[in-house]
Amino acid sequence: MADTDPCKDFEIISQEELDDFKAAVRSGNLTEAASKIKETLDSMEAAKLNIAITGESGSGKSTFVNAIRGLGDDEEGSAPTGVTETTVEPTAYPHPKYPNITLWDLPGIGTPNFEAHTYLEQVNFKQYDFFIIIASERFKSNHVKLALDIQKMRKKFYFVRSKVDNDLRAECRKSTYNEGKILDIIRKNCIENLEKVGMKSPQVFLITSWELDKYDFQLLQETLEAELPKHKRHAFLLSLPNISSQILKKKKEALKQHIWKLATVSCTIAVIPVPGLSFACDTAILVNALLEYCKAFGLDEMSLAKLAKKVKKPIGTLKAVIKSPLAHEISVNHVIKLLTAVVGGGFMVVEYFLSTVPVIGSLAAGGLSFATTYYMLRSFLNDLERDAQEVLRVAVYETEL
Repeated sequence: MADTDPCKDFEIISQEELDDFKAAVRSGNLTEAASKIKETLDSMEAAKLNIAITGESGSGKSTFVNAIRGLGDDEEGSAPTGVTETTVEPTAYPHPKYPNITLWDLPGIGTPNFEAHTYLEQVNFKQYDFFIIIASERFKSNHVKLALDIQKMRKKFYFVRSKVDNDLRAECRKSTYNEGKILDIIRKNCIENLEKVGMKSPQVFLITSWELDKYDFQLLQETLEAELPKHKRHAFLLSLPNISSQILKKKKEALKQHIWKLATVSCTIAVIPVPGLSFACDTAILVNALLEYCKAFGLDEMSLAKLAKKVKKPIGTLKAVIKSPLAHEISVNHVIKLLTAVVGGGFMVVEYFLSTVPVIGSLAAGGLSFATTYYMLRSFLNDLERDAQEVLRVAVYETEL
C-alpha cells in the first residue's frame, strides 16, 4: 500500500540549509545569508516546467490539458477539443494561475504530417521536461516507438489511458458489473499490448479528464512529484487543481517548508518598523506570501467563482464556510493586525517558537521579529488549509436540500 502521509516528501528545513544559515549567523553575515535565501525563493517561484501531452488523434489530449489546468473545455484559454484532430502544431497553454508552468498540446502521433519516425524532432522535444503519452483505447506500436525514442533522449514519459469512464458506462448495465474488476482488466490489457510491441515493464495510469479525483490520477500525480527535481516539484504541486483533500494537505506541507525562509527575509532585508510594535519587518513580503497561499488553495475570488459555476452552487454558499478573515481581503493593514494579535498573545508564544524552530535561536536580537512573523504565517496557512477543505466538502460532497 502506498504511503499516504502528506508530510513525507517535504522537509521543513533541510540540514544543509540550516547549517549554512547558522554559519552565516556566527560569522555576522546574516543579511548576506538572508539575501541568498531570497534568491532561492525567487528562483523557485520562477522555475519553469514544460509538460508535453501527446498521443494519437482523438485520444483526449486537449481535454487533459484543460483539466490539469483546472479549466473546462469551453472556458477562456482552454485548448480546443473535438472529434477530429484539432491540434496541427505544438501549442503552448500556460497555467492560468502559474504562467511559469506550460502544458504543450502536441499534434497526434501517426497523422500524415507527423509520422512516428520524425515526430520528436518535429515537435522540438528538447524543450519539454517530460511527456505524457495518452491513448483512449489501446496502446499501439507508435506509442512504444515514441516512448523508446524519448527514453534514448534521457527524458521521462508516462502512459495514460484516458476515457475509462466511457468503458465503465458501457458495462454498468450488466448484472455482473464490478468497477474494480473492469479497471483491472483495462490496465492488464494496456500493459499486455505495450509488452507485445516491445515495452518492458510498463506502468499505465487510468484516468478520466472529467473527474480527475477518480481512478489513477492521484498515483500519476505522486509519481510525477517523486521524479521531478525539487524546485520543479514544488511548482507542479501548487499548480494542481484542488480536487482532493490529499492535494490540499500536500500543498500546505509544501508551503510550510518555506515559512522560515519568508520570515527570515522579511525580518532581515530592508526591514520597516511596524507601527505599534517593537520590531521591524517587510510587510510587503508577508502580504505577497498570504496572497500566494490563497491562490494555491483556490480561495481567491476568481477561483471561487469558477468552482461555484462548475458545481452549480451559489458562490455565497462556498464563501460561507470560509472562516479566516484574510481569505476575503489581504492588505498591509490586515497583516499588521495579525502581527499585533500574535504579540498580544504574550511572550510565551514567541518563547515556544524560539525553542522549537532551530533557526530562531540563532537570530539573537532578531528572534522576536522572526518568531512573531513565523507564527503568523504558520497560523494563517493552517487556517487557510482548513477553509479550503471545507470549501471542497461543500462544493463536491455536500448535497443541498
